[in-house]
Amino acid sequence: MRPIRILPLAVFAALVAVFAVYLWQIGPGGKQIAELPSVMIDKPAPNFALKPLEGAGLPGFASEDLKGHITLVNFFASWCVPCRIEHPVLMRLAKEGVQIWGISYKDKKEDALRFLAENGTPYQRIGVDDIGRTFIDFGAYGVPETFIIDAEGRIRYREAGPISPAPVEEKFRAALKRIAK
Repeated sequence: MRPIRILPLAVFAALVAVFAVYLWQIGPGGKQIAELPSVMIDKPAPNFALKPLEGAGLPGFASEDLKGHITLVNFFASWCVPCRIEHPVLMRLAKEGVQIWGISYKDKKEDALRFLAENGTPYQRIGVDDIGRTFIDFGAYGVPETFIIDAEGRIRYREAGPISPAPVEEKFRAALKRIAK
């Protein structure tokens, strides 16, 4: 058999091996995405300026707006099932007076507005990240992802994935209290 005919099979086998190792790493006993460290911790929030979500009646925001107060920055999308799971936690935090600003990540305006109409709006501001540049600059892995920004505009904590179930919510609340001191 000629080597040129074996090449596609060898490439396919190599790809299967790479994906198998990756799945093993993130599977039971492996690394979870939420456990991967963020290189942005204790660094200033990246520079960005996001237009508002038209129709939501809330302003957009920029990195400069994050200074002077503690803010949760939550990346969300209507098509994100875990975002729906964490949304009640965000609503409770907002009722408790926590300042939460949302970033609508690669979502259609109508879908984002419908999501907020169905589930409530925990956000005081909503910026639109149509192309995902701000998402990348934050070093985010996927939605939902939430960052605690301190009064100096520095990223102090990151939660990848939904802020639930209870152990995750407790860990998140503890981080929020620690940073507020």
